[in-house]
Amino acid sequence: MINSPAIDITTDNLFTPKVSVVIPIYNGEADLPELLNCLFSQTYPQDKVEYLLVDNHSSDRTLAILKTTAENSPITIQPLSENNIQSSYAARNTGIKAATGEIIAFTDADCRPQPQWLNTLIQPFINSDVVIVAGEIVALPGTSLLEQFADKQETLSQKHTLAHKFCSYGQTANLAIRRQVFNTSGLFRPYLTTGGDADICWRILKANLGKLEFAPNAIVQHRHRVTIKELASQWRRYGRSNRYLHELHGVELMREFTAKEYRYRVLRWLFKELPKTTIKNIVGKASFVDLLDTPIGLFTANARSQGQRNAKLPENAKIIEWFNDTSL
Repeated sequence: MINSPAIDITTDNLFTPKVSVVIPIYNGEADLPELLNCLFSQTYPQDKVEYLLVDNHSSDRTLAILKTTAENSPITIQPLSENNIQSSYAARNTGIKAATGEIIAFTDADCRPQPQWLNTLIQPFINSDVVIVAGEIVALPGTSLLEQFADKQETLSQKHTLAHKFCSYGQTANLAIRRQVFNTSGLFRPYLTTGGDADICWRILKANLGKLEFAPNAIVQHRHRVTIKELASQWRRYGRSNRYLHELHGVELMREFTAKEYRYRVLRWLFKELPKTTIKNIVGKASFVDLLDTPIGLFTANARSQGQRNAKLPENAKIIEWFNDTSL
């Protein structure tokens, strides 16, 4: 069950357990200035939070910047390295194993947590039955056609994953997990390259270790893709994730459109949707991106089908990393 409790974060009686924020970073030099500013701006008590920034074998100056920043930082920053496995999930495991917090919060280098992010994300844990909290992911302001399309579709919103028909889950761009459950569930699958956020949540929830709650006001902003190549890569990865989760958990595979269905959708768009939307656009009741809803949607559906069709879960991706956290 997912609850969305109304939480007043303006009170002086906030629940403030020790929190460890784990962020995997690969070649994140360009993202670090804005990310670090977001961490500096967090309103959560500074003495109750540590930031574990895990460099995942970057070839740029990521690790050097992290080390320099940590030396002169008003907040607790611990630079770490994961050089053995090129996977964000392996990097997250490195952070978890070094963490000292009661709650482990996750986000990514290309995300922009808002100042009240941690305060709001952590409050549902005051209920001891809650072991996972997912915050909301919204788009950074964008001007390109593809960014506007993704923003309109709310592509990154947690509402899609929380409503997954197999089992709810939250994306690691904005997620927090009670550390003690990792002793029972295990850590992330370190060799998995996509789908690990669903996998970890499902292992926790299916084992009845506690509940998941949604904190819609715990906001993280994320940048949408701006090129066709990036968009295709994103949706192929979604398709691979579905295939991997099918093999790991028995998730139903997405049905692929037939060639006949693609032709029908294109013709319907050309001769019915496009003329109507063009008129609405002329009178100011539709935007340019509305004109291209169908072709972009068909493009992403095809890319996702390709990813699902061509993917095969590697044997080592089935491995779950374990640790015995004796500190709890």
